[in-house]
Amino acid sequence: MTIDERKIEDILRIGSSEDQTRREKRVRSSFFDTVRRALRHVPFMEDVVASYYCAIDPETPSATRGILFAALAYFVLPVDLVPDMLLGIGFTDDIAVLLTAFNAVRGNIRPEHYQRARATLDEL
Repeated sequence: MTIDERKIEDILRIGSSEDQTRREKRVRSSFFDTVRRALRHVPFMEDVVASYYCAIDPETPSATRGILFAALAYFVLPVDLVPDMLLGIGFTDDIAVLLTAFNAVRGNIRPEHYQRARATLDEL
C-alpha cells in the first residue's frame, strides 16, 4: 500500500497553533519509544532523530517546526494508514511522510542536530 501525495500534503499541513501544540506534546511524549520500535525498519533514522532535534530547537523557523512536528506526530501515532505493527510494511507510510517533510525543510536541519541524533542513537 502506498500513500498518495495529496494525503501526505494533508498530514503535513501546519494547522492552527492549537494543532501545533497538540502535535508537539504528542511527539515529545512518545518519540523515543517509537524510535526504538522503528530502528530496524526505517533506514534513515539518523535523519528522523535530527529532525526531532531541529523541531524542538527554538532557533528553527516556525514553519519548519510546524512541518516537522506534523510529520513526527504521524510517525509516533500507533495507528495510521498502515499500522506500524504490520511486520515489513508497517512503517512504509511513515517513511513516505517523513521523506517528504525532510525534503521540504532539509536546509534547516543543522549539523548540531545531526550530532545530537548520532549521540542519541549511540545511547539507544
